[in-house]
Amino acid sequence: MASLSATYPKYISNFPARNADQLFDSCLFPRNQSLMKKGSLGDLRIVRSSNQTEPMIGGADSTDKQSDIPLLSCLQAIERLKQNRENNRGKQQFLAMYSSIFGGIVTDEAAMVIPMDDHMVHRGHGVFDTAAIINGHLYELDQHVDRIVRSATMARIVLPFDRETIRRVLIQTVSASKCMNGSLRYWISVGPGDFQLSPSGCHQPALYAIVIEDKSLFDSSGVKVVTSSIPIKPPQFATVKSVNYLPNVLSKMEAEEQGAFAAIWLDNDGFVAEGPNMNVAFVTKEKELLMPEFDKILSGCTAKRVLTLAEGLVREGKLRRIRVDNVSVDEGRSADEMMLIGSGILVRPVIQWDEQVIGDGKEGPISKTLLNFILEDMKSGPSSVRVPVPY
Repeated sequence: MASLSATYPKYISNFPARNADQLFDSCLFPRNQSLMKKGSLGDLRIVRSSNQTEPMIGGADSTDKQSDIPLLSCLQAIERLKQNRENNRGKQQFLAMYSSIFGGIVTDEAAMVIPMDDHMVHRGHGVFDTAAIINGHLYELDQHVDRIVRSATMARIVLPFDRETIRRVLIQTVSASKCMNGSLRYWISVGPGDFQLSPSGCHQPALYAIVIEDKSLFDSSGVKVVTSSIPIKPPQFATVKSVNYLPNVLSKMEAEEQGAFAAIWLDNDGFVAEGPNMNVAFVTKEKELLMPEFDKILSGCTAKRVLTLAEGLVREGKLRRIRVDNVSVDEGRSADEMMLIGSGILVRPVIQWDEQVIGDGKEGPISKTLLNFILEDMKSGPSSVRVPVPY
């Protein structure tokens, strides 16, 4: 196992390994397998699970017949996790994970785990964010890091490290994954401790990050949306990118059950709000790019970038102006174009909302242009939105 410090010395410095003893004591890995050296991040090592096995407790000759559930050793549990991963592979592949609990990076999917007593798991006390990996660059990394720091503050979670250390860890994790195109998702939680409601027993916040390679085909075709009947989260929670996504999940399921791509939330005043994990925008008949205000919904990084890039269309005369304002349902449904905007879909045209066809029922020209703007920005945009990864 090669040390990352030997490969990426200029990106590793003054980063404390966290809770190395917890990793060994958890028996996730055998103690004789060295995962890291205590000290700085320069000692951090990439970890791969051992293929060693140990005999099961309570085998065929056991006289204890009280239970048919095997008592597994640590290594047996890991092997079963590995087999489960092999048997249930989807379109997403997980290439590397960082955990501040480990104090390092792992590249074996079976080791990509978090403690059950992490407050994020059993109480939802955690925040997360994402950044796309395009041609070996992280797109809008700084904007997303700023947002997770802001979300953590709003969720009253103390940062496990300072902002620059968090940023450095994220870049290193992508570097270790060797992923050139995919996505980076990361979480900050109150951390493990106990199963109480209060986080007072959680003594150390945690940072987790995972690199995902998604083999799904990109689709820019127009979609149908419906109006969500699931109550929207109140602004205090909607403006935080937390792991509390049950309303979002139920909203997405509701849409799928109706043959739609997504469900659109309305705020408590009846104005258009957002989708389950994307912002909404319209092109009005007056050629305005219209987007709901961010005071009651999540401030989308991709949506804000679209607003900036759309200024070029105003200069070219293809849009009359850009407006961020309250949007009524009637105004939205009567628009020439409607689109969904988010880091996972970029710009996706909407051609039908409930029973109302949007515009002429086809993908609109402004939606297509804005999608192309974002794609080009991801590939060759300025350094303010593209951070190179040192592989």
